Amino acid sequence: MESVLDILKQRGLFDAVTSEELARTLREPVTLYAGFDPSAPSLGVGNMVTLMVLSHFQRCGHRVVALVGGATGMIGDPSGKSAERQLLGREDIDRNVRGITGNISRFLDFEHPSAPARLVNNEEWLGRFTFIEFLRDVGKHFRMGAMLSRDSVRARLDSEGGMSFTEFSYALLQAYDFLHLHDTCGCVLQVGGSDQWGNITAGTDLVRRLRGREVFGLTFPLLTDSAGQKFGKSEGNSVYLDAGMTSCYAFYQFFLRAADSDVDRLLRVFTFLPENELAALAEQTRTAPEKREAQRTLAEEVTRMAHGRAGLEKARRASEVLFGGPVAGIAADDALEIFAHVPSTEAARGGFVGRPVAEVAAESGLCQSKSAARRLAQSGGLYAGDRRVSQEDTVLEGDLLDGRLLVLRSGKKTFRLVKLV
Repeated sequence: MESVLDILKQRGLFDAVTSEELARTLREPVTLYAGFDPSAPSLGVGNMVTLMVLSHFQRCGHRVVALVGGATGMIGDPSGKSAERQLLGREDIDRNVRGITGNISRFLDFEHPSAPARLVNNEEWLGRFTFIEFLRDVGKHFRMGAMLSRDSVRARLDSEGGMSFTEFSYALLQAYDFLHLHDTCGCVLQVGGSDQWGNITAGTDLVRRLRGREVFGLTFPLLTDSAGQKFGKSEGNSVYLDAGMTSCYAFYQFFLRAADSDVDRLLRVFTFLPENELAALAEQTRTAPEKREAQRTLAEEVTRMAHGRAGLEKARRASEVLFGGPVAGIAADDALEIFAHVPSTEAARGGFVGRPVAEVAAESGLCQSKSAARRLAQSGGLYAGDRRVSQEDTVLEGDLLDGRLLVLRSGKKTFRLVKLV
């Protein structure tokens, strides 16, 4: 088999391992897992790094398990957090588990002929424990000194808010996940971001204590942009894999806007493109950055993986609208995202439908006056949706998106939205 460790290193997806023996162990197919915290109804693009690591392992012939934290999500992983998370209720957790299960299925092959991926929920085993049983069977194997010495714990204990016992116990729960998956699935490796080192080593220690077996941990770097900011934020908002939370268009645009200084690294992390293609794209970024060929390739590859071909085509169509492409068929909600930075006007629906488009253009603010709107129409530069309005008395008819949004355009790139209420 191709060495998955070499691939991860080439892709910038390797940080540390608990033992150098892992390289020898990976000469044969192994079972490994990674966990996903159901803190939201969808995974964010930052979680894609973990999914890509699992996918590389699967493509190299290893058996991968994706664990969703139906039980641990009730507490929330404190790793890398400066304050305690707001605790979620059972209904919220169940909803979030369903959402991220759908995300995961787009990246891992659950029908692979020889190494199908598996999806498990730790509610199945952690939910059976009583508090006393967990303290007796699991808690007694952990030493306070070792737990308190972890950097993430020390930082929180020294902070103003401190750290609750609930959060402090999280590592024990994740450690038991490793033990359970070792016993039931033969897992010998857990992978996760570098902030998971303490949780992962808690699991390797527990398996060694109770089963006398060496199991392994592998971490990869947390992804940041060239400014050092956590990857996956767009104008302060998280970018999600669920199209209901981040539209296919907004998702596509997030990657299309990647800085030249970031795009080569992002292509390595988020695509499976071979080295020769990556090198060619890097050269194009160096010699012809204005063409943004690397960014376009990145946006297309990632959007196809997250949303399928249909989602990619939807994103492409939406992007074309801004450059004079057809508006028809675009949903009103998608149009609101496409034209998020375009000036808009609210108006009563009955006050606009059936009126001359030139008057609407003037009253909406697209044109400074009715006479200016008439001149624009006469010159062939006024559009209502996709319809060119060449006569000043042409009335507004079937030009609305979902009956509630009108896209007016002057020339090729000057837009105005009218939101009908």
